[in-house]
Amino acid sequence: MKVVIAPDSFKDSLSAQEIAQAIASGWQQVFPDAEIIQCPMADGGEGSIEAVLEVCSGQWREQLVQGPLGEPVLAKWGWLATEKIAIIEMAQASGIQLVKPAQRDACNSSSYGTGQLILAALDAGAKEIVLTVGGSASNDAGTGLLTALGATFLDAKHNPLAAGGIALQNLAKINLDQLDPRIQQTQFRLAADVTNPLCGPNGASHIFGPQKGASASQVLELDQALSHFANVTAQLLGVDQRHEAGAGAAGGLGFAAKTFLKAEFRSGVEVIAELNQLAAKIQGADWVITGEGKFDEQTLNGKTPFGVAKIAQAANVPVIVIAGTLGENYQALYPHGITAAFSLTSGPTSLEEACRNAAELVSARTTDIARLIQSSTLKNN
Repeated sequence: MKVVIAPDSFKDSLSAQEIAQAIASGWQQVFPDAEIIQCPMADGGEGSIEAVLEVCSGQWREQLVQGPLGEPVLAKWGWLATEKIAIIEMAQASGIQLVKPAQRDACNSSSYGTGQLILAALDAGAKEIVLTVGGSASNDAGTGLLTALGATFLDAKHNPLAAGGIALQNLAKINLDQLDPRIQQTQFRLAADVTNPLCGPNGASHIFGPQKGASASQVLELDQALSHFANVTAQLLGVDQRHEAGAGAAGGLGFAAKTFLKAEFRSGVEVIAELNQLAAKIQGADWVITGEGKFDEQTLNGKTPFGVAKIAQAANVPVIVIAGTLGENYQALYPHGITAAFSLTSGPTSLEEACRNAAELVSARTTDIARLIQSSTLKNN
């Protein structure tokens, strides 16, 4: 029997690696001779680098960068030396978790630190850079990132603009003369599960600005500023990608990555699965086990179990989901390759208790599932 274990992390509880180990332990209680392949996964958000480095034997690198409001931040990034692939998690340098809730400032926060991580990757000799962009604090359309890479954004008096998205309302000229030439020889992949456009009622400012500290009036100003930036960009480059899926990701950084870095936009789970060679691992498997903290209808929006199930479905392999909790209309996933889903707790329990005992609960629930499969197998034989 071959089993591939490919879960996401359980937020505020266990990493994807720890969940995979707990599932493997539970399965081996019933099938000690099974071939078990652990392949921790992520969907492009927090934990994405860790998932890839665990599977691909990569290295952690560190770089001192500017945080969202200019403060120093020691940010980590991932390096696959053999392939010369860098994995940069925007949250490490420009993440909302780096700013206290009372200090969050969508108008003035910057993605500059993420650009500094790209420079570090280029200095290391990266031929491909994967940008995972969940959890950003900025709403600057990626202009901070581009500034770190050598671009200059000027007002009508040829003065450099201040950091942040609100300053873009005064943008008169973009100067790319000093943009790092290594960008042209580097392949960029943008990994995100956000498909919003740059501007408008479904754009970066309206949908994500409030959680980054923007008031209702600031949301309108930011949206107009980002639209103006797109206008100036279109005049300079002759292309306008503000309406494309993913342009609004990470406060509009998706627009900058697609337009100035020629980044390929992919769902986060697809990118992580490709780096981890999940499809090859699933070939010939009898079962795939995946999971996440909360499994519900929202999982259809590019979350890890959905991405894993698509790959398994193509290989005609059944998929079991083990989740911290089963949410509203989780059954909507069944037509998309999920065979069955199970929650951890068997009775009333607090969230704190479930998080504290997650490893034991995951292992025990896996053993229950394996016993059911064993019984069915013995009966059929």
